[in-house]
Amino acid sequence: MPRTVLVTGAYGFIGRHVAKRFAEAGWVVLGIGHGSWVKDEWQQWGISDWNESDITSNALLTYAGSPEVIVHCAGSGSVGFSMEYPQQDFQRTVNTTVAVLDFVRQHASKARVVYPSSAGVYGIVEKLPIQVSSSLVPISPYGEHKKIAEEMCHSYSRYFGISVVIVRLFSVYGMGLRKQLLWDACMKISNGEKTFFGNGTETRDWLHVNDAAALILESGLIEAPECKIINGGSGHGVTVREILCELFECFGREDTPQFTGAKRTGDPVNYIADIEGAENLGWQPNISWREGIREYVKWFRNGAQ
Repeated sequence: MPRTVLVTGAYGFIGRHVAKRFAEAGWVVLGIGHGSWVKDEWQQWGISDWNESDITSNALLTYAGSPEVIVHCAGSGSVGFSMEYPQQDFQRTVNTTVAVLDFVRQHASKARVVYPSSAGVYGIVEKLPIQVSSSLVPISPYGEHKKIAEEMCHSYSRYFGISVVIVRLFSVYGMGLRKQLLWDACMKISNGEKTFFGNGTETRDWLHVNDAAALILESGLIEAPECKIINGGSGHGVTVREILCELFECFGREDTPQFTGAKRTGDPVNYIADIEGAENLGWQPNISWREGIREYVKWFRNGAQ
């Protein structure tokens, strides 16, 4: 009998790739969350049944069935949004996580939960690469809310025996992502602009969304009697200047990016993941950042469809 996974937030960038990856592995995929798309569209992403709804206890009781795994991709995905609308960000991230955990406690105690969290929980770090045991000092409401959601995962694991794996994702990117550095930079470059925030020396750990989805699948296969945390990254840092220079080259620009020196509120300086825990699952990232950047630019220049 096919195994069933529920993906909350399956309409979103990471959620739809997670749904597709599980479907390719032979799982029946149920999706729930915000987003209006027609049946042909969600079926193309491997989803067998889609329900547009808030992530609430009642909605989960109505639509979730008896999944073997729940991947909770629903929630806030923007530092900027959290700075402007902190209450809504809290509701999207924390309240939905508690709804999922309590649904499992009451109605699906055998289900395993995978929570794609964020490296934003680390905040300012002093030592690289970042280990999962590093201190959590978020520098934005986004990071604070992810941290609280993680604490709820620990609580439900400790007191109710729920199997939870937290995957702290770093800079996930890929075709279809219409926000953050790559999208904003491609828009600027295509308009002839060349000036960017920061000084270009900031480092990020870039993880292609297909590799992230594969890691989440592997995380859903393991029993975690104690809440388990792993980092989702490549294990390598790339400076913003390197990323932008690669983008300029892909666009055929002969000039180079310039930087204002100003920082965006809530943005970290240097992030590189220690991925030992992910590697111990037998997982490895397969798509290099240069390959992924070229793929992204091709998609963007072809109309971003």
